[in-house]
Amino acid sequence: MSLLKSQIRNFCIIAHIDHGKSTLADRLLEFTNTISVRDAQNQLLDDMDLERERGITIKSHAVQMNYTFQGQNYILNLIDTPGHVDFSYEVSRSIAACEGALLIVDAAQGIEAQTISNLYLALENDLTIIPVLNKIDLPSANQEAIRDQIVDLLGCKEEDIIGASGKTGQGVESILSEIIRQVPAPTGNESANLQALIFDSVYNPFRGIEAYFKIVNGNLKKGERVKFFSTGKEYFADEIGTLRLDKNPKQIIQTGDVGYIISGIKNASEVKVGDTITSVDNPCQEPISGFEEVKPMVFSGIYPVDTDDYEELRNSIEKLQLNDASLTFEPESSIALGFGFRCGFLGMLHMEIIQERLEREFNMTVINTVPNVSYQAYTKKGEHIQINNPSDFPSLDKIDFVKEPYIKAQIITKSDFIGPVMNLCIEKRGTLISQVYLTTDRVELAFSMPLAEIVFDFYDKLKSISKGYASFDYQADGDKETHLVKLDIMLNGDQVDALSSLLHRKHAYEIGKKICIKLKNLIPKQQFDVAIQGAIGSKIISRETVKALRKDVTAKCYGGDITRKRKLLEKQKKGKKKMKQIGSVEIPQSAFLAVLKLND
Repeated sequence: MSLLKSQIRNFCIIAHIDHGKSTLADRLLEFTNTISVRDAQNQLLDDMDLERERGITIKSHAVQMNYTFQGQNYILNLIDTPGHVDFSYEVSRSIAACEGALLIVDAAQGIEAQTISNLYLALENDLTIIPVLNKIDLPSANQEAIRDQIVDLLGCKEEDIIGASGKTGQGVESILSEIIRQVPAPTGNESANLQALIFDSVYNPFRGIEAYFKIVNGNLKKGERVKFFSTGKEYFADEIGTLRLDKNPKQIIQTGDVGYIISGIKNASEVKVGDTITSVDNPCQEPISGFEEVKPMVFSGIYPVDTDDYEELRNSIEKLQLNDASLTFEPESSIALGFGFRCGFLGMLHMEIIQERLEREFNMTVINTVPNVSYQAYTKKGEHIQINNPSDFPSLDKIDFVKEPYIKAQIITKSDFIGPVMNLCIEKRGTLISQVYLTTDRVELAFSMPLAEIVFDFYDKLKSISKGYASFDYQADGDKETHLVKLDIMLNGDQVDALSSLLHRKHAYEIGKKICIKLKNLIPKQQFDVAIQGAIGSKIISRETVKALRKDVTAKCYGGDITRKRKLLEKQKKGKKKMKQIGSVEIPQSAFLAVLKLND
Protein backbone atom coordinates (compact mmCIF):
# COMPACT_ATOMS: atom_id res chain seq x y z
CA MET A 1 0.00 0.00 0.00
CA SER A 2 1.61 3.25 -1.17
CA LEU A 3 0.50 6.30 0.81
CA LEU A 4 1.34 9.98 0.77
CA LYS A 5 4.20 11.30 2.91
CA SER A 6 1.58 13.09 5.07
CA GLN A 7 0.14 9.68 6.03
CA ILE A 8 3.44 8.34 7.50
CA ARG A 9 4.28 8.57 11.22
CA ASN A 10 7.71 7.55 12.56
CA PHE A 11 7.92 7.18 16.35
CA CYS A 12 9.93 5.35 19.00
CA ILE A 13 9.19 4.18 22.54
CA ILE A 14 11.54 5.46 25.25
CA ALA A 15 11.53 4.68 28.98
CA HIS A 16 13.59 3.45 31.93
CA ILE A 17 14.39 -0.27 32.04
CA ASP A 18 11.39 -2.48 32.99
CA HIS A 19 8.71 0.19 32.55
CA GLY A 20 6.77 -1.92 30.03
CA LYS A 21 7.97 -0.70 26.59
CA SER A 22 8.07 -4.14 24.92
CA THR A 23 4.69 -5.21 26.38
CA LEU A 24 3.04 -2.01 25.16
CA ALA A 25 4.65 -2.54 21.72
CA ASP A 26 3.03 -6.03 21.67
CA ARG A 27 -0.41 -4.46 22.28
CA LEU A 28 0.11 -1.87 19.50
CA LEU A 29 0.99 -4.66 17.05
CA GLU A 30 -2.09 -6.66 18.08
CA PHE A 31 -4.45 -3.66 17.94
CA THR A 32 -3.30 -2.71 14.41
CA ASN A 33 -3.64 -6.38 13.28
CA THR A 34 0.07 -6.44 12.36
CA ILE A 35 0.23 -9.88 13.98
CA SER A 36 -2.36 -12.62 14.10
CA VAL A 37 -3.56 -14.13 17.38
CA ARG A 38 -1.70 -17.33 16.44
CA ASP A 39 1.67 -15.50 16.15
CA ALA A 40 1.20 -13.43 19.30
CA GLN A 41 3.70 -13.93 22.15
CA ASN A 42 5.17 -11.81 24.91
CA GLN A 43 8.10 -9.51 24.02
CA LEU A 44 7.40 -10.16 20.34
CA LEU A 45 9.99 -7.66 19.06
CA ASP A 46 12.73 -9.04 21.34
CA ASP A 47 13.88 -11.76 18.96
CA MET A 48 17.08 -12.77 20.82
CA ASP A 49 16.86 -15.63 23.34
CA LEU A 50 19.09 -13.52 25.58
CA GLU A 51 16.51 -10.68 25.62
CA ARG A 52 13.70 -13.06 26.57
CA GLU A 53 15.73 -14.80 29.28
CA ARG A 54 16.81 -11.56 30.95
CA GLY A 55 13.55 -9.70 30.29
CA ILE A 56 15.43 -6.72 28.82
CA THR A 57 15.65 -5.14 25.36
CA ILE A 58 19.21 -5.16 24.03
CA LYS A 59 18.59 -4.13 20.40
CA SER A 60 16.28 -1.51 18.93
CA HIS A 61 13.61 -3.14 16.76
CA ALA A 62 11.86 -1.45 13.86
CA VAL A 63 8.43 -2.60 12.66
CA GLN A 64 5.79 -1.11 10.35
CA MET A 65 2.07 -1.05 11.15
CA ASN A 66 -0.97 -0.01 9.08
CA TYR A 67 -3.81 1.77 10.88
CA THR A 68 -7.05 3.37 9.73
CA PHE A 69 -8.07 6.48 11.67
CA GLN A 70 -11.26 8.46 10.84
CA GLY A 71 -11.52 6.74 7.45
CA GLN A 72 -7.92 7.59 6.49
CA ASN A 73 -5.13 4.97 6.12
CA TYR A 74 -1.80 5.60 7.88
CA ILE A 75 1.62 3.90 8.02
CA LEU A 76 3.12 3.84 11.53
CA ASN A 77 6.83 2.99 11.79
CA LEU A 78 7.58 1.97 15.38
CA ILE A 79 11.07 1.53 16.89
CA ASP A 80 11.15 -0.19 20.31
CA THR A 81 14.31 0.87 22.20
CA PRO A 82 16.34 -0.53 25.13
CA GLY A 83 16.04 1.09 28.57
CA HIS A 84 19.37 0.18 30.21
CA VAL A 85 22.03 2.92 30.40
CA ASP A 86 24.57 0.63 28.63
CA PHE A 87 22.44 0.66 25.47
CA SER A 88 21.74 4.40 25.27
CA TYR A 89 23.59 4.55 21.91
CA GLU A 90 20.85 2.28 20.47
CA VAL A 91 18.28 4.80 21.72
CA SER A 92 20.10 7.77 20.12
CA ARG A 93 20.17 5.96 16.74
CA SER A 94 16.45 5.17 16.93
CA ILE A 95 15.61 8.78 17.82
CA ALA A 96 17.50 10.02 14.73
CA ALA A 97 15.06 8.08 12.51
CA CYS A 98 11.86 9.43 14.18
CA GLU A 99 9.72 12.54 14.49
CA GLY A 100 7.95 11.57 17.71
CA ALA A 101 8.41 9.51 20.88
CA LEU A 102 6.15 7.79 23.39
CA LEU A 103 7.57 8.50 26.85
CA ILE A 104 6.49 5.58 29.02
CA VAL A 105 6.43 5.99 32.81
CA ASP A 106 5.59 3.16 35.22
CA ALA A 107 2.59 4.14 37.42
CA ALA A 108 4.11 2.26 40.37
CA GLN A 109 7.77 3.35 40.08
CA GLY A 110 7.50 6.87 38.67
CA ILE A 111 10.12 8.87 36.78
CA GLU A 112 13.62 7.37 37.01
CA ALA A 113 17.11 8.40 35.88
CA GLN A 114 17.03 6.80 32.43
CA THR A 115 13.54 8.26 31.78
CA ILE A 116 15.03 11.74 32.12
CA SER A 117 18.18 10.88 30.15
CA ASN A 118 16.21 9.42 27.19
CA LEU A 119 13.76 12.33 27.30
CA TYR A 120 16.64 14.83 26.92
CA LEU A 121 17.98 12.80 23.98
CA ALA A 122 14.56 13.06 22.31
CA LEU A 123 14.20 16.79 23.04
CA GLU A 124 17.67 17.50 21.58
CA ASN A 125 16.39 15.97 18.33
CA ASP A 126 13.17 18.09 18.43
CA LEU A 127 10.88 15.07 18.76
CA THR A 128 7.22 15.46 19.72
CA ILE A 129 6.79 13.79 23.14
CA ILE A 130 3.58 11.92 24.02
CA PRO A 131 3.55 11.04 27.76
CA VAL A 132 2.03 7.63 28.64
CA LEU A 133 1.39 6.45 32.20
CA ASN A 134 1.74 2.66 31.94
CA LYS A 135 0.72 -0.18 34.31
CA ILE A 136 -2.26 1.75 35.72
CA ASP A 137 -3.96 -1.61 36.42
CA LEU A 138 -1.41 -2.45 39.16
CA PRO A 139 -2.71 -2.35 42.76
CA SER A 140 0.46 -0.43 43.74
CA ALA A 141 -0.08 2.24 41.03
CA ASN A 142 0.07 5.79 42.41
CA GLN A 143 -1.45 7.65 39.48
CA GLU A 144 -1.97 11.10 40.98
CA ALA A 145 1.59 11.50 42.32
CA ILE A 146 3.21 10.14 39.14
CA ARG A 147 1.04 12.36 36.91
CA ASP A 148 2.27 15.37 38.94
CA GLN A 149 5.88 14.21 38.34
CA ILE A 150 5.28 14.00 34.55
CA VAL A 151 3.64 17.47 34.51
CA ASP A 152 6.65 18.93 36.38
CA LEU A 153 9.13 17.22 34.04
CA LEU A 154 7.47 18.00 30.68
CA GLY A 155 5.50 21.15 31.53
CA CYS A 156 2.44 19.55 29.89
CA LYS A 157 -1.18 19.52 31.12
CA GLU A 158 -2.43 16.59 33.19
CA GLU A 159 -5.08 15.73 30.57
CA ASP A 160 -2.30 15.29 27.96
CA ILE A 161 -1.04 12.19 29.81
CA ILE A 162 -2.53 8.95 28.45
CA GLY A 163 -3.31 6.26 31.03
CA ALA A 164 -2.53 2.79 29.67
CA SER A 165 -1.82 -0.81 30.54
CA GLY A 166 0.46 -2.93 28.38
CA LYS A 167 -0.92 -6.01 30.10
CA THR A 168 -4.65 -5.45 29.49
CA GLY A 169 -4.44 -3.25 26.39
CA GLN A 170 -6.21 -0.32 28.07
CA GLY A 171 -5.47 3.05 26.44
CA VAL A 172 -3.89 1.58 23.26
CA GLU A 173 -6.50 3.16 20.98
CA SER A 174 -5.90 6.59 22.57
CA ILE A 175 -2.13 6.19 22.07
CA LEU A 176 -2.59 5.43 18.34
CA SER A 177 -4.95 8.35 17.78
CA GLU A 178 -2.58 10.76 19.60
CA ILE A 179 0.38 9.52 17.51
CA ILE A 180 -1.56 10.39 14.34
CA ARG A 181 -2.74 13.75 15.73
CA GLN A 182 0.48 14.95 17.37
CA VAL A 183 3.49 13.35 15.66
CA PRO A 184 4.34 15.39 12.55
CA ALA A 185 4.62 13.68 9.18
CA PRO A 186 8.23 13.37 7.93
CA THR A 187 9.64 16.44 6.23
CA GLY A 188 11.73 16.03 3.11
CA ASN A 189 11.62 16.80 -0.59
CA GLU A 190 10.17 13.94 -2.68
CA SER A 191 11.58 15.33 -5.94
CA ALA A 192 15.12 15.88 -4.53
CA ASN A 193 18.05 13.49 -5.07
CA LEU A 194 18.07 10.40 -2.86
CA GLN A 195 19.35 10.83 0.72
CA ALA A 196 18.80 7.93 3.14
CA LEU A 197 20.22 7.59 6.68
CA ILE A 198 21.42 4.12 7.80
CA PHE A 199 20.39 3.63 11.45
CA ASP A 200 21.04 -0.12 11.84
CA SER A 201 22.31 -3.21 10.01
CA VAL A 202 22.27 -6.99 10.45
CA TYR A 203 24.27 -9.86 8.96
CA ASN A 204 22.37 -12.46 6.94
CA PRO A 205 24.61 -15.52 6.25
CA PHE A 206 22.79 -16.24 2.96
CA ARG A 207 22.29 -12.76 1.48
CA GLY A 208 25.04 -10.64 3.02
CA ILE A 209 24.52 -7.45 4.99
CA GLU A 210 21.04 -5.90 5.31
CA ALA A 211 21.08 -2.17 6.04
CA TYR A 212 18.07 -0.47 7.69
CA PHE A 213 17.50 3.15 6.66
CA LYS A 214 15.13 6.10 6.74
CA ILE A 215 14.68 8.08 3.52
CA VAL A 216 15.16 11.79 4.26
CA ASN A 217 14.86 13.11 0.67
CA GLY A 218 13.95 11.53 -2.68
CA ASN A 219 12.91 7.90 -3.12
CA LEU A 220 14.59 4.55 -3.72
CA LYS A 221 13.64 2.09 -6.49
CA LYS A 222 14.42 -1.61 -6.67
CA GLY A 223 17.38 -2.36 -8.97
CA GLU A 224 18.67 1.24 -8.73
CA ARG A 225 22.43 1.76 -8.52
CA VAL A 226 23.28 3.27 -5.12
CA LYS A 227 26.40 4.62 -3.41
CA PHE A 228 27.40 4.62 0.27
CA PHE A 229 28.91 8.02 1.15
CA SER A 230 31.58 7.07 3.72
CA THR A 231 33.19 4.31 1.61
CA GLY A 232 32.29 5.64 -1.87
CA LYS A 233 31.41 2.07 -2.96
CA GLU A 234 28.56 1.39 -5.40
CA TYR A 235 25.97 -1.40 -5.32
CA PHE A 236 22.70 -2.50 -6.94
CA ALA A 237 19.60 -2.37 -4.75
CA ASP A 238 18.81 -6.07 -5.35
CA GLU A 239 15.94 -6.02 -2.86
CA ILE A 240 14.31 -3.20 -0.97
CA GLY A 241 11.29 -3.26 1.29
CA THR A 242 9.67 -2.25 4.55
CA LEU A 243 10.17 -3.81 7.97
CA ARG A 244 7.05 -5.61 9.04
CA LEU A 245 7.42 -8.65 11.31
CA ASP A 246 8.82 -10.34 8.21
CA LYS A 247 10.53 -8.36 5.48
CA ASN A 248 8.02 -6.95 3.00
CA PRO A 249 9.68 -6.43 -0.46
CA LYS A 250 8.64 -3.30 -2.40
CA GLN A 251 9.37 -1.79 -5.81
CA ILE A 252 9.82 1.72 -4.41
CA ILE A 253 10.28 3.32 -0.98
CA GLN A 254 9.27 6.95 -0.66
CA THR A 255 10.40 9.99 1.33
CA GLY A 256 9.96 9.67 5.10
CA ASP A 257 9.52 5.89 5.08
CA VAL A 258 11.72 3.36 6.89
CA GLY A 259 12.99 0.26 5.08
CA TYR A 260 15.82 -2.17 4.36
CA ILE A 261 18.20 -2.74 1.44
CA ILE A 262 19.96 -5.96 0.42
CA SER A 263 22.74 -5.44 -2.11
CA GLY A 264 25.00 -8.48 -1.64
CA ILE A 265 27.54 -6.71 0.62
CA LYS A 266 29.74 -9.36 2.24
CA ASN A 267 32.33 -7.20 4.03
CA ALA A 268 31.15 -5.78 7.37
CA SER A 269 33.48 -2.74 7.15
CA GLU A 270 31.57 -1.43 4.09
CA VAL A 271 28.43 -0.58 6.08
CA LYS A 272 28.61 2.12 8.76
CA VAL A 273 25.73 3.19 10.96
CA GLY A 274 25.09 6.91 10.39
CA ASP A 275 26.22 6.70 6.74
CA THR A 276 24.18 8.14 3.85
CA ILE A 277 22.87 6.15 0.87
CA THR A 278 22.46 8.10 -2.38
CA SER A 279 21.86 7.36 -6.05
CA VAL A 280 24.81 6.92 -8.45
CA ASP A 281 22.98 8.63 -11.36
CA ASN A 282 21.69 11.61 -9.34
CA PRO A 283 23.80 11.82 -6.17
CA CYS A 284 23.07 14.29 -3.38
CA GLN A 285 25.82 16.82 -2.69
CA GLU A 286 26.06 16.46 1.10
CA PRO A 287 25.74 13.43 3.40
CA ILE A 288 23.21 13.60 6.22
CA SER A 289 24.90 14.55 9.47
CA GLY A 290 24.84 11.09 11.09
CA PHE A 291 25.17 10.36 14.79
CA GLU A 292 28.21 11.22 16.84
CA GLU A 293 30.92 8.57 17.07
CA VAL A 294 30.36 6.26 20.02
CA LYS A 295 32.79 6.73 22.92
CA PRO A 296 33.52 3.44 24.74
CA MET A 297 33.53 3.60 28.54
CA VAL A 298 35.05 0.22 29.45
CA PHE A 299 37.90 -1.66 27.75
CA SER A 300 38.65 -5.37 27.94
CA GLY A 301 40.72 -7.85 25.94
CA ILE A 302 38.88 -10.72 24.23
CA TYR A 303 41.03 -13.72 23.30
CA PRO A 304 40.12 -17.06 21.72
CA VAL A 305 40.70 -20.08 24.01
CA ASP A 306 42.34 -21.81 21.02
CA THR A 307 44.81 -19.46 19.24
CA ASP A 308 43.91 -21.07 15.87
CA ASP A 309 40.45 -19.46 16.16
CA TYR A 310 41.85 -15.89 15.92
CA GLU A 311 40.56 -15.18 12.37
CA GLU A 312 37.21 -16.75 13.16
CA LEU A 313 36.94 -14.52 16.25
CA ARG A 314 37.72 -11.46 14.09
CA ASN A 315 34.90 -12.38 11.65
CA SER A 316 32.49 -12.99 14.54
CA ILE A 317 33.24 -9.60 16.18
CA GLU A 318 32.88 -7.81 12.81
CA LYS A 319 29.44 -9.37 12.30
CA LEU A 320 28.45 -8.44 15.86
CA GLN A 321 29.62 -4.87 15.28
CA LEU A 322 27.20 -4.61 12.35
CA ASN A 323 24.37 -5.39 14.72
CA ASP A 324 25.82 -3.34 17.58
CA ALA A 325 27.55 -0.18 16.38
CA SER A 326 28.60 0.76 19.93
CA LEU A 327 31.15 -2.10 20.02
CA THR A 328 34.69 -1.04 19.03
CA PHE A 329 37.71 -3.32 18.66
CA GLU A 330 41.35 -3.38 17.56
CA PRO A 331 43.92 -6.22 17.46
CA GLU A 332 46.32 -6.72 20.38
CA SER A 333 48.59 -9.50 21.64
CA SER A 334 49.43 -10.85 25.08
CA ILE A 335 52.36 -12.98 26.26
CA ALA A 336 50.02 -15.26 28.21
CA LEU A 337 47.04 -15.39 25.85
CA GLY A 338 48.47 -14.93 22.34
CA PHE A 339 46.59 -12.86 19.73
CA GLY A 340 43.22 -11.26 20.49
CA PHE A 341 41.32 -7.97 20.41
CA ARG A 342 41.08 -4.93 22.64
CA CYS A 343 37.34 -4.17 22.75
CA GLY A 344 35.55 -1.04 23.91
CA PHE A 345 32.12 -1.34 25.58
CA LEU A 346 29.57 1.13 26.95
CA GLY A 347 29.44 -0.64 30.32
CA MET A 348 29.71 -3.94 32.17
CA LEU A 349 26.30 -5.27 31.06
CA HIS A 350 27.21 -4.46 27.46
CA MET A 351 30.47 -6.43 27.86
CA GLU A 352 28.63 -9.38 29.43
CA ILE A 353 26.05 -9.41 26.60
CA ILE A 354 28.74 -9.32 23.87
CA GLN A 355 30.60 -12.25 25.45
CA GLU A 356 27.35 -14.21 25.73
CA ARG A 357 26.38 -13.43 22.11
CA LEU A 358 29.80 -14.57 20.85
CA GLU A 359 29.25 -17.91 22.55
CA ARG A 360 25.62 -18.36 21.50
CA GLU A 361 25.55 -16.95 17.98
CA PHE A 362 29.05 -17.86 16.79
CA ASN A 363 30.07 -20.77 19.09
CA MET A 364 33.18 -18.81 20.13
CA THR A 365 34.47 -19.58 23.63
CA VAL A 366 36.56 -16.58 24.67
CA ILE A 367 38.67 -15.33 27.58
CA ASN A 368 37.99 -11.80 28.84
CA THR A 369 40.81 -9.87 30.51
CA VAL A 370 40.15 -7.61 33.50
CA PRO A 371 38.08 -4.63 32.29
CA ASN A 372 39.49 -1.12 32.72
CA VAL A 373 38.89 2.40 31.46
CA SER A 374 41.12 4.58 29.27
CA TYR A 375 43.68 6.79 31.09
CA GLN A 376 45.93 9.66 29.92
CA ALA A 377 49.55 9.55 31.17
CA TYR A 378 51.97 12.50 30.92
CA THR A 379 55.68 11.66 31.25
CA LYS A 380 58.44 13.84 32.72
CA LYS A 381 59.69 14.39 29.14
CA GLY A 382 56.34 15.98 28.27
CA GLU A 383 55.01 13.04 26.24
CA HIS A 384 51.30 12.17 26.27
CA ILE A 385 50.34 8.46 26.26
CA GLN A 386 46.80 7.05 26.05
CA ILE A 387 46.54 3.90 28.19
CA ASN A 388 43.82 1.42 27.22
CA ASN A 389 45.68 -1.59 28.54
CA PRO A 390 47.70 -2.16 31.76
CA SER A 391 50.66 -3.30 29.62
CA ASP A 392 50.85 0.26 28.10
CA PHE A 393 51.45 1.79 31.55
CA PRO A 394 54.98 3.32 31.83
CA SER A 395 57.11 2.71 34.96
CA LEU A 396 56.27 5.06 37.85
CA ASP A 397 59.68 6.81 37.74
CA LYS A 398 58.94 8.09 34.19
CA ILE A 399 55.45 9.45 34.93
CA ASP A 400 54.79 13.08 35.80
CA PHE A 401 51.01 12.69 36.34
CA VAL A 402 48.04 10.63 35.13
CA LYS A 403 44.47 11.70 34.32
CA GLU A 404 41.43 9.45 34.53
CA PRO A 405 37.93 9.91 33.04
CA TYR A 406 35.22 11.23 35.33
CA ILE A 407 31.45 10.99 34.97
CA LYS A 408 28.51 12.97 36.26
CA ALA A 409 26.30 10.36 37.94
CA GLN A 410 22.58 11.01 38.38
CA ILE A 411 20.83 8.84 41.00
CA ILE A 412 17.12 9.00 41.78
CA THR A 413 16.11 7.20 44.97
CA LYS A 414 13.62 7.19 47.84
CA SER A 415 14.58 9.63 50.60
CA ASP A 416 14.92 6.70 53.08
CA PHE A 417 18.08 5.56 51.25
CA ILE A 418 19.94 8.89 50.96
CA GLY A 419 22.49 7.95 53.68
CA PRO A 420 23.55 4.52 52.28
CA VAL A 421 23.65 5.88 48.69
CA MET A 422 25.86 8.82 49.72
CA ASN A 423 28.18 6.49 51.68
CA LEU A 424 28.52 4.22 48.63
CA CYS A 425 29.34 7.13 46.28
CA ILE A 426 31.86 8.70 48.72
CA GLU A 427 33.50 5.27 49.18
CA LYS A 428 33.84 5.20 45.37
CA ARG A 429 35.68 8.57 45.46
CA GLY A 430 32.56 10.52 44.48
CA THR A 431 31.85 14.20 45.26
CA LEU A 432 28.28 15.42 45.80
CA ILE A 433 27.28 18.11 43.28
CA SER A 434 23.59 18.58 44.05
CA GLN A 435 20.64 17.14 45.95
CA VAL A 436 17.13 17.95 44.67
CA TYR A 437 13.84 16.66 46.07
CA LEU A 438 11.53 15.75 43.15
CA THR A 439 8.67 14.92 45.55
CA THR A 440 8.48 14.60 49.35
CA ASP A 441 9.89 11.06 49.25
CA ARG A 442 11.98 11.01 46.01
CA VAL A 443 15.34 12.73 45.69
CA GLU A 444 17.76 13.24 42.80
CA LEU A 445 21.46 13.13 43.75
CA ALA A 446 24.21 14.24 41.35
CA PHE A 447 27.82 13.11 41.94
CA SER A 448 31.13 13.64 40.18
CA MET A 449 32.86 10.23 40.18
CA PRO A 450 35.75 8.42 38.48
CA LEU A 451 34.43 6.11 35.75
CA ALA A 452 36.76 3.32 36.93
CA GLU A 453 34.85 3.14 40.23
CA ILE A 454 31.50 2.30 38.62
CA VAL A 455 32.88 -0.27 36.18
CA PHE A 456 32.69 -3.39 38.36
CA ASP A 457 30.03 -3.65 41.02
CA PHE A 458 28.66 -0.14 41.59
CA TYR A 459 25.24 -0.71 39.96
CA ASP A 460 24.68 -4.01 41.81
CA LYS A 461 25.61 -2.44 45.15
CA LEU A 462 23.36 0.57 44.48
CA LYS A 463 20.37 -1.69 43.76
CA SER A 464 21.16 -3.77 46.84
CA ILE A 465 21.39 -0.88 49.36
CA SER A 466 18.28 0.83 47.96
CA LYS A 467 16.24 -2.41 47.84
CA GLY A 468 15.94 -1.99 44.07
CA TYR A 469 14.44 1.53 44.21
CA ALA A 470 17.44 3.61 43.07
CA SER A 471 17.91 4.33 39.37
CA PHE A 472 21.21 5.36 37.87
CA ASP A 473 22.40 7.21 34.78
CA TYR A 474 25.66 8.93 33.84
CA GLN A 475 27.35 11.19 31.29
CA ALA A 476 31.05 11.71 30.59
CA ASP A 477 32.53 14.69 32.51
CA GLY A 478 36.13 15.12 31.27
CA ASP A 479 39.45 13.90 32.73
CA LYS A 480 40.97 14.75 36.14
CA GLU A 481 44.36 14.07 37.75
CA THR A 482 44.69 10.87 39.79
CA HIS A 483 47.18 8.66 41.70
CA LEU A 484 47.27 5.54 39.56
CA VAL A 485 49.35 2.36 40.04
CA LYS A 486 49.65 -0.85 38.09
CA LEU A 487 48.91 -4.01 40.08
CA ASP A 488 50.67 -7.08 38.64
CA ILE A 489 49.70 -10.63 39.58
CA MET A 490 52.52 -13.20 39.50
CA LEU A 491 52.38 -17.00 39.66
CA ASN A 492 55.69 -18.52 40.81
CA GLY A 493 57.43 -15.27 39.82
CA ASP A 494 55.93 -15.19 36.27
CA GLN A 495 53.72 -12.20 35.56
CA VAL A 496 50.23 -12.99 34.20
CA ASP A 497 49.49 -9.90 32.11
CA ALA A 498 45.81 -10.83 31.62
CA LEU A 499 45.29 -10.37 35.38
CA SER A 500 47.12 -7.01 35.61
CA SER A 501 44.96 -4.02 36.46
CA LEU A 502 45.27 -0.25 36.87
CA LEU A 503 43.99 0.99 40.24
CA HIS A 504 43.91 4.06 42.43
CA ARG A 505 46.70 3.78 45.02
CA LYS A 506 44.11 4.00 47.84
CA HIS A 507 42.56 0.64 46.79
CA ALA A 508 45.68 -1.22 45.55
CA TYR A 509 46.60 -3.08 48.78
CA GLU A 510 43.06 -4.14 49.58
CA ILE A 511 42.29 -5.35 46.02
CA GLY A 512 45.72 -7.03 45.65
CA LYS A 513 45.00 -9.09 48.77
CA LYS A 514 41.48 -9.97 47.61
CA ILE A 515 42.69 -11.13 44.17
CA CYS A 516 45.38 -13.36 45.69
CA ILE A 517 42.87 -14.99 48.07
CA LYS A 518 40.39 -15.48 45.21
CA LEU A 519 43.03 -17.06 42.95
CA LYS A 520 44.15 -19.35 45.76
CA ASN A 521 40.64 -20.81 45.81
CA LEU A 522 40.35 -21.03 42.01
CA ILE A 523 43.72 -22.42 40.91
CA PRO A 524 43.79 -26.22 41.25
CA LYS A 525 46.54 -27.82 43.36
CA GLN A 526 49.70 -28.90 41.50
CA GLN A 527 52.47 -31.35 42.41
CA PHE A 528 54.41 -28.33 43.74
CA ASP A 529 53.69 -25.17 45.78
CA VAL A 530 52.29 -22.29 43.69
CA ALA A 531 53.12 -18.78 44.97
CA ILE A 532 50.51 -16.14 44.07
CA GLN A 533 51.80 -12.59 44.52
CA GLY A 534 50.43 -9.11 43.97
CA ALA A 535 53.07 -6.50 43.12
CA ILE A 536 53.31 -2.76 42.44
CA GLY A 537 56.54 -2.34 40.47
CA SER A 538 59.17 -4.37 42.36
CA LYS A 539 57.29 -4.20 45.68
CA ILE A 540 55.27 -7.30 46.70
CA ILE A 541 52.09 -6.17 48.48
CA SER A 542 50.26 -9.49 48.97
CA ARG A 543 50.97 -13.20 48.80
CA GLU A 544 49.09 -16.50 49.03
CA THR A 545 50.36 -20.06 48.43
CA VAL A 546 48.51 -22.97 46.86
CA LYS A 547 49.99 -25.93 48.74
CA ALA A 548 51.23 -28.93 46.75
CA LEU A 549 49.37 -32.20 46.48
CA ARG A 550 51.35 -34.45 48.84
CA LYS A 551 51.77 -38.11 48.09
CA ASP A 552 52.67 -40.18 51.16
CA VAL A 553 55.86 -41.83 49.80
CA THR A 554 56.69 -43.38 53.20
CA ALA A 555 53.49 -45.43 53.30
CA LYS A 556 55.27 -48.53 51.97
CA CYS A 557 57.89 -48.50 54.77
CA TYR A 558 57.09 -50.99 57.51
CA GLY A 559 59.33 -50.24 60.46
CA GLY A 560 63.09 -50.30 59.82
CA ASP A 561 65.59 -47.50 60.21
CA ILE A 562 64.47 -43.80 59.99
CA THR A 563 67.07 -43.20 57.26
CA ARG A 564 64.94 -45.24 54.80
CA LYS A 565 62.06 -42.79 55.22
CA ARG A 566 64.36 -39.76 55.06
CA LYS A 567 65.90 -41.03 51.85
CA LEU A 568 62.45 -41.35 50.21
CA LEU A 569 61.39 -37.88 51.41
CA GLU A 570 64.62 -36.29 50.09
CA LYS A 571 64.07 -37.98 46.72
CA GLN A 572 60.48 -36.60 46.62
CA LYS A 573 61.77 -33.10 47.55
CA LYS A 574 64.24 -33.12 44.63
CA GLY A 575 61.51 -34.28 42.24
CA LYS A 576 59.20 -31.46 43.34
CA LYS A 577 61.99 -28.89 42.95
CA LYS A 578 62.66 -30.09 39.39
CA MET A 579 58.92 -30.12 38.60
CA LYS A 580 58.55 -26.54 39.86
CA GLN A 581 61.27 -25.43 37.40
CA ILE A 582 59.68 -27.06 34.36
CA GLY A 583 56.00 -27.26 35.40
CA SER A 584 53.39 -24.73 34.27
CA VAL A 585 50.25 -23.62 36.12
CA GLU A 586 46.95 -23.91 34.24
CA ILE A 587 44.73 -20.92 35.05
CA PRO A 588 40.99 -21.66 34.75
CA GLN A 589 38.74 -19.22 32.85
CA SER A 590 36.93 -18.32 36.12
CA ALA A 591 40.19 -16.84 37.45
CA PHE A 592 40.24 -14.17 34.72
CA LEU A 593 36.85 -12.92 35.92
CA ALA A 594 37.84 -13.16 39.61
CA VAL A 595 38.32 -9.40 39.94
CA LEU A 596 34.75 -8.74 38.80
CA LYS A 597 33.28 -10.73 41.66
CA LEU A 598 35.69 -9.85 44.47
CA ASN A 599 32.84 -9.13 46.87
CA ASP A 600 30.96 -12.40 46.36
